[in-house]
Amino acid sequence: MNQYLITIGLLTLSNVFMTFAWYAHLKNLSDKPWLIAAFASWGIALLEYLLQVPANRIGFEVMNLGQLKILQEVITLTVFVPFALFYMKEKLTWDYLWAGLCICGAVFFIMRSKFTG
Repeated sequence: MNQYLITIGLLTLSNVFMTFAWYAHLKNLSDKPWLIAAFASWGIALLEYLLQVPANRIGFEVMNLGQLKILQEVITLTVFVPFALFYMKEKLTWDYLWAGLCICGAVFFIMRSKFTG
Protein backbone atom coordinates (compact mmCIF):
# COMPACT_ATOMS: atom_id res chain seq x y z
CA MET A 1 0.00 0.00 0.00
CA ASN A 2 1.14 3.55 -0.69
CA GLN A 3 3.15 5.05 2.19
CA TYR A 4 1.31 8.36 1.86
CA LEU A 5 -2.07 6.64 2.27
CA ILE A 6 -0.88 4.55 5.21
CA THR A 7 0.47 7.70 6.87
CA ILE A 8 -2.74 9.65 6.25
CA GLY A 9 -4.89 6.78 7.52
CA LEU A 10 -2.87 6.24 10.70
CA LEU A 11 -2.62 9.97 11.40
CA THR A 12 -6.36 10.38 10.92
CA LEU A 13 -7.12 7.60 13.41
CA SER A 14 -4.49 9.01 15.74
CA ASN A 15 -6.11 12.43 15.55
CA VAL A 16 -9.53 11.05 16.42
CA PHE A 17 -8.08 9.64 19.64
CA MET A 18 -6.03 12.79 20.26
CA THR A 19 -9.04 15.05 19.84
CA PHE A 20 -11.09 13.00 22.27
CA ALA A 21 -8.18 12.86 24.73
CA TRP A 22 -7.72 16.63 24.63
CA TYR A 23 -11.29 17.86 24.52
CA ALA A 24 -13.98 15.24 25.29
CA HIS A 25 -13.38 15.53 29.04
CA LEU A 26 -14.67 19.11 28.81
CA LYS A 27 -18.08 17.67 28.01
CA ASN A 28 -18.05 14.27 29.68
CA LEU A 29 -16.00 14.80 32.84
CA SER A 30 -16.63 18.47 33.62
CA ASP A 31 -18.17 17.50 36.97
CA LYS A 32 -15.16 15.35 37.96
CA PRO A 33 -11.83 16.50 39.43
CA TRP A 34 -9.26 17.43 36.81
CA LEU A 35 -7.01 14.57 37.90
CA ILE A 36 -9.63 12.01 36.83
CA ALA A 37 -9.95 13.79 33.48
CA ALA A 38 -6.15 13.77 33.12
CA PHE A 39 -5.87 10.03 33.72
CA ALA A 40 -8.76 9.30 31.36
CA SER A 41 -7.13 11.52 28.73
CA TRP A 42 -3.77 9.79 29.20
CA GLY A 43 -5.42 6.44 28.59
CA ILE A 44 -6.92 7.68 25.35
CA ALA A 45 -3.66 9.38 24.40
CA LEU A 46 -1.82 6.07 24.66
CA LEU A 47 -3.95 4.77 21.80
CA GLU A 48 -3.17 7.96 19.90
CA TYR A 49 0.56 7.43 20.30
CA LEU A 50 0.35 3.79 19.24
CA LEU A 51 -0.94 5.06 15.88
CA GLN A 52 0.94 8.35 15.61
CA VAL A 53 4.46 7.01 16.12
CA PRO A 54 4.32 4.43 13.30
CA ALA A 55 2.49 6.95 11.10
CA ASN A 56 5.31 9.46 11.49
CA ARG A 57 7.99 6.81 10.90
CA ILE A 58 6.29 5.64 7.70
CA GLY A 59 5.59 9.20 6.55
CA PHE A 60 9.16 10.33 7.20
CA GLU A 61 10.34 7.81 4.60
CA VAL A 62 8.57 9.77 1.83
CA MET A 63 8.21 13.31 3.28
CA ASN A 64 10.46 15.74 5.06
CA LEU A 65 9.70 16.84 8.59
CA GLY A 66 7.95 20.07 7.57
CA GLN A 67 5.71 18.26 5.11
CA LEU A 68 4.84 15.66 7.71
CA LYS A 69 3.97 18.36 10.26
CA ILE A 70 1.75 20.31 7.86
CA LEU A 71 0.00 17.08 6.86
CA GLN A 72 -0.64 16.50 10.56
CA GLU A 73 -2.13 19.98 10.91
CA VAL A 74 -4.44 19.46 7.93
CA ILE A 75 -5.64 16.19 9.39
CA THR A 76 -6.04 17.78 12.82
CA LEU A 77 -8.32 20.48 11.44
CA THR A 78 -10.21 17.95 9.34
CA VAL A 79 -10.90 15.85 12.44
CA PHE A 80 -11.40 18.73 14.87
CA VAL A 81 -14.05 20.67 12.98
CA PRO A 82 -16.60 17.81 12.79
CA PHE A 83 -15.78 16.93 16.43
CA ALA A 84 -16.41 20.52 17.53
CA LEU A 85 -19.62 20.81 15.53
CA PHE A 86 -21.23 17.43 16.09
CA TYR A 87 -19.84 16.16 19.38
CA MET A 88 -19.23 19.37 21.32
CA LYS A 89 -22.15 21.18 19.62
CA GLU A 90 -20.08 24.27 18.82
CA LYS A 91 -21.47 26.82 16.41
CA LEU A 92 -20.02 26.88 12.88
CA THR A 93 -18.38 30.22 12.18
CA TRP A 94 -16.46 31.75 9.30
CA ASP A 95 -13.31 31.40 11.38
CA TYR A 96 -13.22 27.68 10.56
CA LEU A 97 -13.13 28.55 6.86
CA TRP A 98 -10.38 31.15 7.32
CA ALA A 99 -8.33 28.71 9.40
CA GLY A 100 -8.80 26.07 6.72
CA LEU A 101 -7.63 28.46 4.01
CA CYS A 102 -4.53 29.32 6.03
CA ILE A 103 -3.78 25.61 6.35
CA CYS A 104 -4.24 25.22 2.58
CA GLY A 105 -1.67 27.97 2.09
CA ALA A 106 0.73 26.16 4.40
CA VAL A 107 0.22 22.94 2.44
CA PHE A 108 0.99 24.75 -0.81
CA PHE A 109 4.21 26.27 0.46
CA ILE A 110 5.54 23.19 2.22
CA MET A 111 4.66 20.77 -0.61
CA ARG A 112 5.53 22.86 -3.68
CA SER A 113 9.08 21.49 -3.82
CA LYS A 114 7.59 18.01 -4.32
CA PHE A 115 5.92 19.22 -7.49
CA THR A 116 8.31 21.84 -8.85
CA GLY A 117 11.54 19.95 -8.21
